[in-house]
Amino acid sequence: MASVSWPEALFPVPMQRVAVLMPRATERDALLRLAEAGCVDLDRVTGPQQPGPTPYQGARTGGTEPAARSDLPNDEEQLAGLLTDAVRRGDVAALAGWCPRSEVPRLRAGLAGLGGALVPMAAPHGIDPPTALRRTGPVHGAGASLVTTYGTPPYADLDLSWGAAALYAVMFGMMFGDVGHGALLLLGALALATRRPRRVAAWHRAWPLVAAAGALSMVAGLAYGEFFGPTGVLPVLWLNPLHRPEQLLVSAVLVGAVLLLAAYAAGCVNRWRERGPTGAAYSLSGIAGAGLFLGLAAMAAGIATRAVWPVAAGAALATIGAALAAAGLFAATDRGAAGLLQTGVQLFDGIIRILSNAVSFARLAAFGLTHAALGAVVWAGTASLARHGPAGLAAALVVFVLGNALVFALEALVAGVQALRLTYFELFSRVFESQGRPFRPWRLPGRRPEAVP
Repeated sequence: MASVSWPEALFPVPMQRVAVLMPRATERDALLRLAEAGCVDLDRVTGPQQPGPTPYQGARTGGTEPAARSDLPNDEEQLAGLLTDAVRRGDVAALAGWCPRSEVPRLRAGLAGLGGALVPMAAPHGIDPPTALRRTGPVHGAGASLVTTYGTPPYADLDLSWGAAALYAVMFGMMFGDVGHGALLLLGALALATRRPRRVAAWHRAWPLVAAAGALSMVAGLAYGEFFGPTGVLPVLWLNPLHRPEQLLVSAVLVGAVLLLAAYAAGCVNRWRERGPTGAAYSLSGIAGAGLFLGLAAMAAGIATRAVWPVAAGAALATIGAALAAAGLFAATDRGAAGLLQTGVQLFDGIIRILSNAVSFARLAAFGLTHAALGAVVWAGTASLARHGPAGLAAALVVFVLGNALVFALEALVAGVQALRLTYFELFSRVFESQGRPFRPWRLPGRRPEAVP
């Protein structure tokens, strides 16, 4: 696949509405060419498994159709079912669908050799193209999987694959800060990348995400001075979580505020592209919500620092954001007293969500503190046993290995789940408001496509 510039990488694969024209004499070969290319999402009427006339039975003529056969091989049944969806004019059959724009010239040349044609068409009004996120590399592919697990973004929305992978790794690292444990994650990523042992091969695509999480865990471990717990092997470069939990808590909330601001920025872009400037201005996940969030954040900062002007400026900005959001919410109601009541409830819920989501990022500190505390318990037990001669040293080694194995398994699971929760509920809920349709190119079962966008 051709390389793309970074502005293009911010959006899904551009789609082109196309019509596939096939002469009756070569329609079966043309369909096989489409299946092998694997880059056209065809409109279906009867469904992919619906039986119909075989390619050998010809076109619909005179209002009559040959009877469907039930003894056809699966590939032939697929071909037959697809031909029942074709629009026919004389000896030409036509199918419509969506194709990545970059694939149109290649596919057009392939069909031309069979007497067919690929004709670009205007997109139908009110119908969005299917969404195909770019998977131009291992990291981008892992991030795309993270996004599509939440849901398929609308075609107009940003492709946040890179950002999702990076934010997940940052949050995981803060909760799993330990150089030794992060190094074990890097070894796990190496095993996934090389598919060794074979039982982990099914998780191969996750290796970039695991590697990034391990690397950020090592960075946080350096800041905390943690190496398989507070062993004293590394100096504390920033803070000891057990000695300064308040500073870690404040830092986690500040990190969360920055991430929420980034989510609102992406949400503003998506609302603008989906519904235009008006839709972006009045949306709680758009400009109105961003103004409300920034206003509340400025008020909190002013109260914390005992400064008057941030409180006043934040109150004004939050009022403007709340007014815009209220206007947008009221416009979606049936108006009247019931509409005012519904608007008030929804606006109050939106404000509570902003406050609760900001506080929710305190879990970055809470689980980072838990990780440090468990590591300290294991190290304290190890150091205590090591003082009792050779037998105590052997017991200390067992406690150190088994204790760290338990901490690693437990905290990796907890940090992984919590980072995913923050990504989906606190961040993606502001970025994506609706679901798109995934791009599903038509292929025959058992056939390997030549190109997958």
